[in-house]
Amino acid sequence: MKKNVNNEQILSPCISICKTDPKSGYCYGCARTNEEKIIWKNENTKPTWKKNNLNLLIHRMSGWQLETFKESYSNKIRTGFSLYKENLLKNKDEK
Repeated sequence: MKKNVNNEQILSPCISICKTDPKSGYCYGCARTNEEKIIWKNENTKPTWKKNNLNLLIHRMSGWQLETFKESYSNKIRTGFSLYKENLLKNKDEK
């Protein structure tokens, strides 16, 4: 389980809704481009870039997408799991 231990560690904005809109090129879940996803995975990417990118992603979103992202990303920071993954695990345990 990953937790946001300090301000230097920024959790990935991925909330497990990984589908890219063919028109905009943005992920429906986190609003990142494929290039931004690659940069996030690079171990040399600076926390300041991640913070700035996270702010940019939030500005790209609106309406239900923004509300869903904020709720799921907050849950990921608290628990280590997006709401989608948490529900998958919960449903798996109930079976």
